[in-house]
Amino acid sequence: MPELAEPAAAVEQFDCPTCSAPAGSTCRTRGGKVAPKYHTPRFMLVPQLRAELEVKTPADRGPGRAWEMGPAIDAAVPAAQTKPTRVGYACCSTAQQELQSQLDALNEAGCDPVFSEKISTRVKVRPEFVKALDFARTIKKAVPHQRVIFTVHEMKRLGRGAAELLTIAEDLRHYDVQLELLSGPLQGVYDPSGHGAALFAFFAGMPESEREYIREKSLEGQASARERGRYGGRPKVVDDDMAAYARSLRVNGVPVPQIASKLAITSGKNKGEHPSVATVYRILAEDDAADGTE
Repeated sequence: MPELAEPAAAVEQFDCPTCSAPAGSTCRTRGGKVAPKYHTPRFMLVPQLRAELEVKTPADRGPGRAWEMGPAIDAAVPAAQTKPTRVGYACCSTAQQELQSQLDALNEAGCDPVFSEKISTRVKVRPEFVKALDFARTIKKAVPHQRVIFTVHEMKRLGRGAAELLTIAEDLRHYDVQLELLSGPLQGVYDPSGHGAALFAFFAGMPESEREYIREKSLEGQASARERGRYGGRPKVVDDDMAAYARSLRVNGVPVPQIASKLAITSGKNKGEHPSVATVYRILAEDDAADGTE
């Protein structure tokens, strides 16, 4: 069999964690054919290829043809790096535009790669968060002895609500990926598979995160409403046109009860009804205050 050129030769020094192809052989598909590209967990075993999106199978190995085992060679043993792999994730809502401070903190902590996104709190699936978790899982699967740390700036950047945090915590525990919080009351590195105290500390932050999420979602909703010209609060019973009409009637000496009977509410659940006499008095009193009269 012809010698493979780099990087294929480097990849095939290892057994494939995905399809179990032995060292010396190319990867294979579930249908028993030569895979068109090497499986990600396999080429991530090669340090210089870890940043690659894909490594294609050389044409001379016959991608798409029936898979055959290559020459038997001694598989290289993946060596864990002494330095942990830190996978960073940063996010903010569309109502909160500042993201750079999180990115600066993650870069200073040595995170590589860093995934980031600005996304609404109403969007259930965060694409970049999914990519970040997938990357951390893939590294851990390819190099089991490698220490992988999923890093966020603070707890509320990890999950948006107690239920989501519980799911993420279980996912990290299952793949033996550690969690790092760079700030907040729970700052530090937590090993989901380690001592129970670390997990208890993790869960203790969930109510706080839930409150932060509700607050952030509320702020985002208010910002969205303002963009549509809505500023919150109860709708006005008396609009500007009605108030102007009430003032003109009062100037002409019409009693307040009659003014109320001549007005009609234009929106809301009381649409078509007359405002109360007390409401008309309040509107006119506000005008008196604005004019400086008693």
